[in-house]
Amino acid sequence: MSVLQPRDCLSAREALDRGAWEDARAAFQAELARGESPEALEGIGLTGWWLDLAESVFESRERAYRLYLERGDKPSAARVAVWLAWDYWAFRGETAVANGWLQRARRLLEDHPACAERAFLEIREGSLCLFEDYDPDRAHVLATEGIRVARAAGSVDLEMLGGAVQGLALVMSGAVAEGLRRLDEVNAAVVAGEMEDFVAIGMASCYMIAGCEHVRDYDRAVQWCARLKAFCAKWRLQPLSAVCRTQYASICLWRGTWLEAEQELRAATGELEASRPAMSSDAVVRLAELRRRQGRLVEAAELFEAAGSHPLALIGTAELALDRGDARAAGDLAARYLRRLPTQNRTDRSTGLELIVRARSAEGDLDGARTALAELSSIASLMMTRPLQAMASRAAGWVALAAGHADEARRHLEDAVDHFLQSGAPFELASARLGLARALAQGGRGDEAVVEARRALDLLTELKAEFHMAQVRAFLDGHAQPRDADAPAPAASGGLSTRETEVLRLVAEGLSNQAIGERLFVSEHTVHRHVANILNKLSVSSRAAAVAQAARRGLI
Repeated sequence: MSVLQPRDCLSAREALDRGAWEDARAAFQAELARGESPEALEGIGLTGWWLDLAESVFESRERAYRLYLERGDKPSAARVAVWLAWDYWAFRGETAVANGWLQRARRLLEDHPACAERAFLEIREGSLCLFEDYDPDRAHVLATEGIRVARAAGSVDLEMLGGAVQGLALVMSGAVAEGLRRLDEVNAAVVAGEMEDFVAIGMASCYMIAGCEHVRDYDRAVQWCARLKAFCAKWRLQPLSAVCRTQYASICLWRGTWLEAEQELRAATGELEASRPAMSSDAVVRLAELRRRQGRLVEAAELFEAAGSHPLALIGTAELALDRGDARAAGDLAARYLRRLPTQNRTDRSTGLELIVRARSAEGDLDGARTALAELSSIASLMMTRPLQAMASRAAGWVALAAGHADEARRHLEDAVDHFLQSGAPFELASARLGLARALAQGGRGDEAVVEARRALDLLTELKAEFHMAQVRAFLDGHAQPRDADAPAPAASGGLSTRETEVLRLVAEGLSNQAIGERLFVSEHTVHRHVANILNKLSVSSRAAAVAQAARRGLI
């Protein structure tokens, strides 16, 4: 019997084994009616966990913990304490309380070094080291100890779950091939039916997808996502399904299937906010990044703020600062993100390092850019994955561009284009193509620069990334061929006045009429009139259509 499920109450256990959470709950309640027992209370807590009944989870588990202690059953009390640590982290985001429960479990197990409960403690604390402290080395140590104890206790479920934590820790530390092999092994055990516990199975699969997400191995992730989603649907594993949706949305973001990403994130956000609000920031921060890529910058900023202390909220806010031309703020935010990460967490650091390179290059701090580039290049060389090689090549191109080394920049950015193209990442590919266009223009190869910029524009147009389309159009406008002196001059603004163009740019940022009025120090009525004039002049019926039309015509 798995350590992750309560002992005894056999009729309820049969219901648990077939995923009939309501039936199991009714059986545990019937058992409880015959006399209070910690086993029945623990069962009520488990079914409440699956059914997202948070208050029932806390009430029943805390009571079960006390009854196990009164009985003198320290291992069972420790098992429930580990569950409570998890609950306080996932349901309420109370990390200090979660840590307290973990340490209480460790104290209870001092005289029981080789039991399954001890393995559960080591593995669970290891996973929290990954997701709360972002410390893969410490997580690996804990998971390795958990695996050793699980084998001694004869628990295949815990041994495999420990292997999944160990594999993810290896990936995050840079040992990608070894880590993914470990994760593949664990998930092969899942497919082969070696594991029985739904919690262990679901979490092992989630860790596999998280490992793929860290190194952007999305072909592998798609395969496991499909399997996990089907597994969750079959057994009604709602909590795991919400996490899976969030991870799958990251795949959609990378591959440019943004409508699918939107659907997954909206579903995941709703599920997590209703059941496990402390975990909802994972979905919120990814929705914010989608909004940023779509050019809905104001909405993106609000969502990044709502994601609170999530590390990716710092990165997203830094990206927004760069989008708005504030390179110094972007670099400072990225540096703050890196200070929160141990140096051994190489996959997460790579994201912040690339952003620092871009920001410092933009503000002319070449020494700062080169320092960050050196660490990023070292990580890319160690991990040898195509997406990270693409990131490092693009970053090297930015530094060379800022230093005025056009030919060197061209070579690096050509490599980035090739790597992103093979990685199936259209948004990142468009960024690399625009960088390559700038390098070609800097080297006096204007015709080739225009070709690359137009390729970038085609990609962004397909994605409907309006804000970034406007950036590419601005580049094309600045590098157009000289006009014949006798040719009629084109309308520079498509018939829009200077003020109307200014208003339209703010509409493209996602601002309301009231917000635009506050920005421009005019009344909301005046803004409404400007917007009406814009719609009329562009022959469109909505603000979104006006932005799209203006971007296509290079007016913003």
